[in-house]
Amino acid sequence: MIIMKSMEEIGKMRAAGKILAECHRQIAGIIQPGITTWEIDEFAEKFILSQGATPEQKGYHGYPYATCASVNDVICHGFPKKEPLKEGDIVTIDMVVNLNGWLADSAWSYGVGNISEQAQKLLDITKESMFKGIEQAVAGNRVGDVAHAIQTYAESNGFSVVRDFIGHGIGSEMHEKPDVPSYGPAGKGPRLKEGMVFTIEPMLNTGSYRTKTDADGWTARTIDGGLSAQYEHTLAITPEGTILLTQL
Repeated sequence: MIIMKSMEEIGKMRAAGKILAECHRQIAGIIQPGITTWEIDEFAEKFILSQGATPEQKGYHGYPYATCASVNDVICHGFPKKEPLKEGDIVTIDMVVNLNGWLADSAWSYGVGNISEQAQKLLDITKESMFKGIEQAVAGNRVGDVAHAIQTYAESNGFSVVRDFIGHGIGSEMHEKPDVPSYGPAGKGPRLKEGMVFTIEPMLNTGSYRTKTDADGWTARTIDGGLSAQYEHTLAITPEGTILLTQL
């Protein structure tokens, strides 16, 4: 069942989203060669708490950190580590903010210092594919229209789209209906209606879209060691149009 949100509830999620967006903005200013994802995680948790919110991921099904920090071939759910980031790495920081019981979810990928041309193209196309999906996220369209727009753009630029992890509804719970994949045919899936709130979060790889999971049970990697990137916004379908809840 898809849980529809009132404008008041969407406003509460927007407040959480502004905290999350500001946290990403500040993280962008501290990422450089030599910093660790452990330090980034500590920074994010401290910032979120300072705003009167909490990091929803910490403790979720036993997950021990405030953020997911996914470096290079890690697709998602990477554990923050004390190993310094190196020049040329790419890293995705994904987090969920809980403000007074309402959630916002956003991931962003960052280059560390000077990165390769291929890595920069991956970041650019992943971000652009997210916005191609967002363009289709309007009342009357279907979830499949979002998915198809993402897949078509990503694959036309030479990247594969991860199938094993997808976008989702969100509200007072982290994962609600509808499921929002980043691949598939247009014209399929639930019809988008006012009051729906969900994430769009394409994960693109330089090689195969297939994944494997580390022994920790969380860290998902590309099966062939290729690079992976992810961008994610939480958005709401409203009478005034589609609103991105996780941007400043």
